[in-house]
Amino acid sequence: MGAQQRVYKQRIRSAQGMKKIFKAKEMVAASRIAKAHARVEATTPYADALTRAIGSVATHSDEIAHPFLDSERKQTGRAGILMITADRGMTGPYSHNVIRAAEQLANTLRDEGKEPVMYVVGRKGESYYRFRNRPPHRAWTPYKENELPALGREISSVLTEDLLTEDPAVHLDELYVVGTRFESRFLQHTRSVRMVPMGLVEAGDEAPSPTYPLYEFTPDADTVVEELMPRYIESRIINILLQAMASEHASTQRAMKTATDNAETQINKFTRLANSARQAEITQEITEIVGGADALAGSGRTER
Repeated sequence: MGAQQRVYKQRIRSAQGMKKIFKAKEMVAASRIAKAHARVEATTPYADALTRAIGSVATHSDEIAHPFLDSERKQTGRAGILMITADRGMTGPYSHNVIRAAEQLANTLRDEGKEPVMYVVGRKGESYYRFRNRPPHRAWTPYKENELPALGREISSVLTEDLLTEDPAVHLDELYVVGTRFESRFLQHTRSVRMVPMGLVEAGDEAPSPTYPLYEFTPDADTVVEELMPRYIESRIINILLQAMASEHASTQRAMKTATDNAETQINKFTRLANSARQAEITQEITEIVGGADALAGSGRTER
């Protein structure tokens, strides 16, 4: 019985230690969500304004031509997929949902006769493909939260170069981004977005067409689009990276809250088992004492 109690007490100490770690991680993630959400709110208007500006130029100019607006881009059949995952663990199902969505998108592209090319952000995504002997074409790991804007500019520069190059071994016809959209600390959505060719109308058939603002273009529409399009790619990727980071913090908070509750459940469970083992040990000792006294009384001996 004594050995059993020691085992239970050891498990209780272990669960208490894990509970402290999980609680600390939960509090850190909760404190970072607000800052991450503020960065998302700060970058979203700029990205939306660029999208409306490009839509206005393309809508009100009949002679505009840009490779990113060409819906018939079919030079090499290669489609780039930028997948944004976590760079560390304890994030719950966050990275798994993104990887599953990217794999589904890649399978869909293969069914259409296209060749998916993986660009991965985060250690979780990179380790997933390397473990399966399918290393990504390009990976950005590790990365820091305060360096996300610089990372977004680097990624957009690489992808823009691959989209515009004439090298058939590198050229991309399409570009998709698979990440997590941050709605609130309680709600996030994993989504796949096609960035190139750029779809000016991404609504359903029954939805009204968007109304774009009127602009005056100087010197001409082609020059304006040529200048705006790289900025559009850059702003969108930075915004998606920031949304992914906010979603990662929210997922970490929920996962650590669940882990903390489970650790508390384990502590209560082993505490009850330890108390039961202690009670059984006391009962056994009392039974042995009473049994010994009865044996002495039956033999007619008396204690001196």
